[in-house]
Amino acid sequence: MSIKIAPSILAADFANLEKEIRKVEQAGADLIHIDVMDGNFVPNITIGACVVKDIRKITKLPLEAHLMIKHPECFIDDFVQAGADMVSVHIETISAAQIKRQAAKLRPKGIKLGVALNPATALSKIKGVLGCVDFVLIMAVNPGFSGQKFMPQVLPKIKKLRSMFNAEIAVDGGINDLVAGDLIRAGADILAVASFIFGCSDYKQAIERLRNA
Repeated sequence: MSIKIAPSILAADFANLEKEIRKVEQAGADLIHIDVMDGNFVPNITIGACVVKDIRKITKLPLEAHLMIKHPECFIDDFVQAGADMVSVHIETISAAQIKRQAAKLRPKGIKLGVALNPATALSKIKGVLGCVDFVLIMAVNPGFSGQKFMPQVLPKIKKLRSMFNAEIAVDGGINDLVAGDLIRAGADILAVASFIFGCSDYKQAIERLRNA
């Protein structure tokens, strides 16, 4: 399975968001990772479905809405209607039964549903939904802010998940070219990367360094 690089616009220049997205698209990004925060589940507030709707107008890349919010089931439809191709919800905020209901509703529409979990959350929490989700998103930092340091203790978690899950594994948080290789060897398929890409003067070079780590 080829490695996908998902620039996370949390670290982009929002005053020039269209330009930033076009630059990473031209640089070889595989999808755009959009962090949605509510100031409740995480200590930060970012963007909503209206911004996703505008992003959808300027790129053909798949869009993943990473919902770091409480009661995500109340907002999934809004993000799908706005143009999200993938939606990830945190197991800390939603029940397994609700995830299964959402998966049954989204799959016929061609929308991928993922379950996300924080560094301190055990894999046992998501075991009951692995059969119905399209991908798992493992957080390598405590969610909320860009620029945090990668937590290497998530590597065994990724390896364990790889042994029990045959679909895509995404990792988000603190990723750079120094840790990307370890993540890929552990079993990650998608790397959601914010500061390392948007803080680099050459987005194409940054993406290639991650993909070839």
